[in-house]
Amino acid sequence: MIPLSQQRIPATYMRGGTSKGVFFRLQDLPATAQVPGPDRDALLLRVIGSPDPYGKHTDGMGGATSSTSKCVIISPPSVPEHDVDYLYGQVSIDTPFVDWSGNCGNLSTAVGPFAISNGFIDPARVPRDGLCTVRIWQANIGRTIIAHVPMRDGAVQELGDFELDGVTFPAAEIQLEFLDPSDDGDAGALFPTGNLVDDLEVPGVGTFKVTMITAGIPTIFLDAAELGYAGTELQPAINEDPTALARFEAIRAHGALRMGLISRLEQAATRQHTPKVAFVAPAQAFVSSSGKAIPASAIDLHVRALSMGRLHHAMMGTAAVAIGAAAAIPGTLVNQAAGGGARGAVTFGHPSGTLRVGAQAQQHEDQWTVTRAIMSRSARVLMEGQVRVPT
Repeated sequence: MIPLSQQRIPATYMRGGTSKGVFFRLQDLPATAQVPGPDRDALLLRVIGSPDPYGKHTDGMGGATSSTSKCVIISPPSVPEHDVDYLYGQVSIDTPFVDWSGNCGNLSTAVGPFAISNGFIDPARVPRDGLCTVRIWQANIGRTIIAHVPMRDGAVQELGDFELDGVTFPAAEIQLEFLDPSDDGDAGALFPTGNLVDDLEVPGVGTFKVTMITAGIPTIFLDAAELGYAGTELQPAINEDPTALARFEAIRAHGALRMGLISRLEQAATRQHTPKVAFVAPAQAFVSSSGKAIPASAIDLHVRALSMGRLHHAMMGTAAVAIGAAAAIPGTLVNQAAGGGARGAVTFGHPSGTLRVGAQAQQHEDQWTVTRAIMSRSARVLMEGQVRVPT
């Protein structure tokens, strides 16, 4: 039956870090979409414009990339000592599913400003000028994120001089703290296999040295040289090579199985958001996608990461947490690429430029934990009002 009417739902279109997505208050969604299930998924798919066999999202709010095919639902906190619950959905572009298995670190930056502007924060805790601390419960993975949001004249300050590679224009800096990010509730321990480095056998593809870590988001790190890469690759080198993409997906699927994220290999097809796959290389000079020449002295290592089956144009925020955590622990592939030793922070090269991330790691009785990861991002409201969805 062809729908003849459209429902109008209050929404805000926001950039957070190098991503953007559609933000909703839970209370504004239709009743059937206020609870998890097929009605909610169907609504968000239609908002974004998926599934789109043309891969363009022409009839929706999505941008037809993993960085722009996203929805966020904000609600009052379900956990004490927090200000809001933040639920994130990664909407598939060409297939009819929404992946709720992980967080978006970039859009996490926009949650604080959205919460302040939409009245979720006690006015007594919101300064007229200065920093407003927003305590966010990340509902997908059950973890706390602290956002330090700048305020000016009683409103969120969006504009400023903070430059973030992968974002066209400068904006106000927002610092994020990811607390105890080393367990997403699915893979369990920081290192699900108990090893800093494993041999991952992928039938028909090969056996690779990998660091499999659960911090921020489950991530599989590989050595760029072992894959035949320099580590300085930009998007076209990977995304225009179907053989390379198929190889990475095979590695990702077998890694997910080894990490305990799935019980059968075929389940990887409906868990596209996690785990991530990334490859690392020692620092070397490179030219970013914007044409900026970056010397080797400006970075500690290179990292390239894939999201939803494609090389990311910059770096996912959650993957940056994983990078910081792995770099802080001597012996991981990430730490080795950065030169080894104890590291509380690293600056890494990615396709759009560089990014600095810090992490605090502790070892107790041969077990590693990460207590905190810190990075800076920015956020801005792009549009606010209502989205229209055919009923």
